[in-house]
Amino acid sequence: MCNPYSLEGKTILVTGASSGIGKTTAIECSKLGARLILLARNAEKLDEVLSLLDNQQLAHQKIVVDITNTEMLSSVIKDMPVIDGCVSNAGIGDTVPVQFYTPEEINKIYSVNVIAPMMLVKFLVKQKKLNKQASVVFTSSGGGVYVPGKCNGIYDSSKNALHAYMRVAALELGGRGIRVNSVNPAMVETEFFKSLPMTQEQYEEDKKKYVLGRYGSPKDIAYGIIYLLSDASSWITGTDLKIDGGRTLM
Repeated sequence: MCNPYSLEGKTILVTGASSGIGKTTAIECSKLGARLILLARNAEKLDEVLSLLDNQQLAHQKIVVDITNTEMLSSVIKDMPVIDGCVSNAGIGDTVPVQFYTPEEINKIYSVNVIAPMMLVKFLVKQKKLNKQASVVFTSSGGGVYVPGKCNGIYDSSKNALHAYMRVAALELGGRGIRVNSVNPAMVETEFFKSLPMTQEQYEEDKKKYVLGRYGSPKDIAYGIIYLLSDASSWITGTDLKIDGGRTLM
């Protein structure tokens, strides 16, 4: 029986693959038959993820790279095989009140969340590394696009910028058969989440804003990404997929 959600025969690139959503996405993609190319800065963590992938006979690959280093990123992509899917997942955030913004803080977040994804797609297209009918998926944010948060102005605006770029890239690359979409999660329980300064009481109170009564898990987001990578979404482009447990309904 044909399974439109299968990733067999596809090569998928995942940035920010050493932890959180990127790590889980890579693992789940491998279970569905994909060959993975993992990008991140931490070699030790990438080795761990690599060891957890299914279908080891597919010769999954890890590449240690700082994606904000444009020359290094270009060189890495030049040496890569042609891919069928790209998950641009690497991202960072910080909580800063508006009166404490600095150019350095803004540049730090924008370099990872906006500039690096734009350069990534530029090099993939220019160096002809995307197969026809390839799928590009950005990890954006429900917070950035739908529900702003106090002290999140830099992070939220960076995700809004990525959202706008996603739509433009979908317009420009559609003629080549390349689809471009994003997932927009609300709060997800990752390593980054655990670092947030929240008491247990604040945690329980905030969960009440979610119709389904809980925060997301990395798998919740990974499954949405896999849908957009798969042939099941072959007529979807320029779309931001909310995965938020009903947060934006409240």
